[in-house]
Amino acid sequence: MAPKNPKVAKSKQKVLEDQREEALQAVVLADSFETRFSPFTLQRPRCLLPLANTPLIEYTLEFLANAGVQDIFLCCGLHTEQVEHYISSSKWRLSSSPFRNLTLFKSSANSVGDVMRDLDKRGLMVSDFLLVSGDVVSNVSLESALVKHRARREKDKNAIMTMVLREAGPEHRTKSTGRRPVFVIDPNTDRCVHYEELGHQKKNDRYVRLEPDMLKAHSQLEVREDLIDCYIDICTPEVLSLWSDNFDYQSIRQSFLSEVLKDYELTRKTIHTYVVVDQYAARVQSLRAYNAVTKDVMSRWTYPLCPDSNLVKGQSYRLGRGKIYQEDGVILARTCVVKSKSVLGENTSLADGSIVGDSVLGRRCRIGKNVIIDQSYLWDDVVVGDGSSVRQAIIANDVMIGKNCKIEPGALISFGVRIADDTIVAGTSKVTRAERRQYVDSAPDNIIVGKGGDGYFFCEDNESDATSTTSNLLYQLPRASISGSSISTLNSEEDEYEEFPTISRRSSVVSDPSEETIKSRDFHFEAVASILDGLQKGDLPETILLELNSYRMSVDANPHEVRHAVVAAFIKRISSLVGGDSVSGTKAQSPQEATAELFGKYKALVGRNIFDKDEDSKVDQVDFLLLVQEEVVGKAQGESIMLFVAKECYDLDIVEEDGVLQWWEDDRSERDDLKRVKALTEPFIVFLREAEEEESDESSEED
Repeated sequence: MAPKNPKVAKSKQKVLEDQREEALQAVVLADSFETRFSPFTLQRPRCLLPLANTPLIEYTLEFLANAGVQDIFLCCGLHTEQVEHYISSSKWRLSSSPFRNLTLFKSSANSVGDVMRDLDKRGLMVSDFLLVSGDVVSNVSLESALVKHRARREKDKNAIMTMVLREAGPEHRTKSTGRRPVFVIDPNTDRCVHYEELGHQKKNDRYVRLEPDMLKAHSQLEVREDLIDCYIDICTPEVLSLWSDNFDYQSIRQSFLSEVLKDYELTRKTIHTYVVVDQYAARVQSLRAYNAVTKDVMSRWTYPLCPDSNLVKGQSYRLGRGKIYQEDGVILARTCVVKSKSVLGENTSLADGSIVGDSVLGRRCRIGKNVIIDQSYLWDDVVVGDGSSVRQAIIANDVMIGKNCKIEPGALISFGVRIADDTIVAGTSKVTRAERRQYVDSAPDNIIVGKGGDGYFFCEDNESDATSTTSNLLYQLPRASISGSSISTLNSEEDEYEEFPTISRRSSVVSDPSEETIKSRDFHFEAVASILDGLQKGDLPETILLELNSYRMSVDANPHEVRHAVVAAFIKRISSLVGGDSVSGTKAQSPQEATAELFGKYKALVGRNIFDKDEDSKVDQVDFLLLVQEEVVGKAQGESIMLFVAKECYDLDIVEEDGVLQWWEDDRSERDDLKRVKALTEPFIVFLREAEEEESDESSEED
């Protein structure tokens, strides 16, 4: 055996060391150090509160797993034992977890600044790391942001942080309606040169103030108030050192960011931005945001982080028509009505005459007869008596609401509260059973919960922080109406609102989807759900086509929209077959087997939506393959699925040789995120080109 080359061994060791150094780390702030979710957070940490029946921390950890994070440090404050118990029994502790290490540590910190200084003392961060809050919901791919951050860092060691921001309208529903962040950015370098928070209260607090020297130093600046700050930051270890050097830093933006930008001339430290346009990111930092993000999750803006992805072990959600998500074991009486955009947890029951709409019901909820639940959130094990109504409210676990009660818009009812029969709970009420201060009478407050009820009005200490939620949970607007805005009327002190004209240069950015966009989006989700249901049950192609055509005609969907729905459903089905289909109980198949089986049986379903066979320009075929390409991005074995879909469709004459080659050469297929999934298809393209050349040569010889 030949002796080992010491230089080669040393080189390999260095590569391994570099790989260890580059392992992406993340710090998750499980404690927000705020009281905006009181009284719920008296008994449970915010990161474990359910959003669309899934704990908030699950969305954050899924986001980090998709970002390729290997080491996570979960920083806890209050209720650490609950977080520890949840994590220890979750999938994140299994051997199949994507994380190499997941470390929880309790801090006695009273602010984010204290946590950051504690982290610096522990010396845990050895390379670039992500800093996120435990209430982040995002499907953003961070690969490009990390590449840009690292490239910038290579050129300039003073580039210490990159903030990931999401572009939206200045009045987007997930943004705070109180103090609004404004970022002043140099578009040539993406460097943030100034940060300010504008308020609504004072007229002189509505304008950004820039130093003349700043305007001279930059040829171009953008003043951006159309950005949602999700508190997703890519940091270098040096960031922690700055926190330790400045004990007056307490918050990430108002303290740290503002001061670092102001001290640029002294320290030369720079902070940059990465703006996301077509992906989703938001922080559930207030009750208003809780409502808005829940609606986005149910509307599938956060895909694949949706209820039917079943993020938590044991969940069994399936998407039905009208964006109704339902788990196994739900019992619906014959005359009850479940309206669109609703989520129903396992073993929940609705009695006759009850109506649920635009709401989330947790597991094992029991809803009596003739109950109305509208734009509300009921967590697990809630009981609502006959004839009661719950509108635009949040009801925590184990609450019992008696018969003929009225829960008014804006009410918050915390864990284990009992509301007696015939009681009206005002919209300004926050009701809890948590242990009261010793000097306060702990007897139930019959004015709030009724005679025989159990609970009392929650009143925060005067010394609570400035971001705490006020007892008055409704906007006090002269023109306010409690309608479709639902719990978006719930707010914190900083959400007091006074309208004034938007002066941002980006104010023309559309914040909410148009009616046409909403119609198209609704068709897509309902059509995909219908097609996928038919594929899973093995319905005949004609049956699926009949239902699809009825959808298409009802909303006048165009051919591209129909193709998109068909492709999305097919790729979902292929992915489930490749991963093993729990619905039918079939074993996992290879991408080739799954693709051949599905397209072989349902060829007509695809072919009916391609109309360019006699045209030189294969617009429909190119569109079809581009849609396949988009759908397989991020899927397990996506590159293989792309190859076998292209090959199978070619073999079945669904797409032609010219169609495949035109798709391959189309610039739209070359985007960074799409280009990767084309890699395995290249040999097939080479084969088609060679075959085309041979045919051309044979034709020349015959001539």
